[in-house]
Amino acid sequence: MSEPIRLEYTVPGDDFARAGEASAELKSTLKKLGLPAAAVRRISIALYEGEINLAIHAGGGRIDVAIGDEAVEMVLSDHGPGIPDIEQAMREGFSTASAEVRSLGFGAGMGLPNMKRYTDEFHIQSTVGVGTTITMRVNID
Repeated sequence: MSEPIRLEYTVPGDDFARAGEASAELKSTLKKLGLPAAAVRRISIALYEGEINLAIHAGGGRIDVAIGDEAVEMVLSDHGPGIPDIEQAMREGFSTASAEVRSLGFGAGMGLPNMKRYTDEFHIQSTVGVGTTITMRVNID
């Protein structure tokens, strides 16, 4: 097994014009590496949803990606307000996004559910007042 390719992205907070840049760059890289289209699609959707959440809820954050022979792992971390009730946050349609964010077409409450839906492994660690770390893994078939 070869060493994984490691990439790092910084997501600015409240900058919706730039939200999506990391997922687009990763999608391009994965295509160039020849990963299967189905895996690239799942990874791109999950990461885009995470990236938008970082911009909306956490004031930005960091994404670390490891592209291995068998899977792509993405770790999203922030120093935002944290998630007080993860079970509630995982419900489709639940959102704490502001009216302003919703008027821009974001904050429909599908981010976390879609991140889980499109990944093979999905874990959230969150502490109120400290921040959140989400680890996602998509197997390369």
